[in-house]
Parts: sequence; structure tokens; C-alpha cells
Amino acid sequence: MANLKGKVIIVTGAGMGLGLAAADVLASKGANVTLVDYNNEALNKAKTELEAKYPESKFLTVTADVSVEENVKNYVDATVREFGKIDGLYNNAGIEGKQAPLIEYDIEVFKKVIDINLLGVYYGMKYVIPELQKNGGGRIVNVASVGGIRGVMNQTAYVATKHAVAGMTKNAALEYGKDNILTNAIAPGAILTPMVAEAFHQVNPEDPKAAEKEYASRNPTKRLGDPKDVGSLVAYLLSDENGYVSGQVIAIDGGESNMYGNS
Repeated sequence: MANLKGKVIIVTGAGMGLGLAAADVLASKGANVTLVDYNNEALNKAKTELEAKYPESKFLTVTADVSVEENVKNYVDATVREFGKIDGLYNNAGIEGKQAPLIEYDIEVFKKVIDINLLGVYYGMKYVIPELQKNGGGRIVNVASVGGIRGVMNQTAYVATKHAVAGMTKNAALEYGKDNILTNAIAPGAILTPMVAEAFHQVNPEDPKAAEKEYASRNPTKRLGDPKDVGSLVAYLLSDENGYVSGQVIAIDGGESNMYGNS
């Protein structure tokens, strides 16, 4: 049972989905959390809900576009001003982009996916790592995807950026392990978040629930993942109980990635 009492954790993309689910689990274990999102309305709603559930934890909200370096520096500086330190970063914000064959992919959408999914994660580490060094160490969890360990049809930009996140994670672990900074990435499969629901809508606009059911039928567990499944793993990786796991890309997909290429 990960104990995060008194820890200060930044969560990007905290307004909904995997970010909000992780913030909920982190707060339940005693963490103080900086909630970062570009959607101010979703951010304030998340803060209100979390404060009601976890009155002993403190929450700071920062509206930011993670693809803008100055915005990232600002959420890091704001966290230090508010809490005096940073213990961990959940580098979660990301977008899918669009679904299209490689040669038909819209280049402007491709660039946007790179800016958010890749540079946003890079900027987060760039500005958080010096604060972790000052604090005697810490933990970082980046969000890759099963699309960061294999291919996904019609999602070239997403897959490219998530593979890059996996690579950056391994480099950060090598370079900053000496500073007691453990860096890992998680690789969620189909977790039922708003982004995944939208992907099913793109696959089958007439009946997205049918697409969801078909996808789940191929999973060894016969279900999609719950965001709290991811939140619990993130909480462990960000806690002091994780003393030696670093540089790993951990799939959380019900075992489905073991089946690709074999079915």
C-alpha cells in the first residue's frame, strides 16, 4: 500500500481521464497535488470534487498548455511557491490526434501530436528534474501507451510520439538515477477514458459501444481497463515503496499486448 503522505505530486492532464483518476488515488494516499490542464473548467471541477473527498490533502490548479515551454515552467514554479518542494511528476497530458493511414495523415495534426505528447513530456522533465535534485530525489512517471511498445493501425503520429516517450524515459533513468530520481513509463492499453471512448466513436460512429464491446472481447480479461487500475500503479511508482524500479515501460493492458502477432 503506497504511502504518499506529505508528498507533493504534479499531475498533468488532470481534468479528466487517467490524470484525474491518478490524482484521486494519490490524494487518497495523502499526497498534495498540483492539477494541471489546459481546460480550466474541467480543472476547477476536478479540484472541487477532490477537495470534497480528501479534505486533508491540498490541491493547486494551474491552467497550462504543456506544449508551451513557458507554461510548463510556470506550473513547476507555481508548485514550488505553493508547497515548497516537488516529490514527483505524473507526466500524463496527451492527445490521440486522428486516425488515418500514414501517407494520408494531416501534417499539422501530426505536429500538434508531437508538441503535446513528446515535447510536453520533455518540458515536464526538463523543469521538474532540477527541483527533484534539490529535494534529494524523487519519482517521475511518464505516460507512453501500448502504442509505445507496438504499432497501432492508422495512428502513426500517436505511436511515434509514444515510442519517443519510452525512449526519453529510459534516458532519464540512466542520467538521473545517481540523484535518486527513478523514472518510469506506463503503457496503458484500452482504458475507458473519454479519449478512448472518442476513438471507438471514430471506429464506429453509428454504434461506438459495439466497437468497445468488440475490442474488449479480444482482451484476456474480457473487459476494458478502469482508470483507477492505472492510478494504483502510478501511485506505487511515485512512492518511496518503489526503491529500485527505473527505466521501465510497464504495460497495463490486461495482458493483451502479449497476444499481438500471435492471434
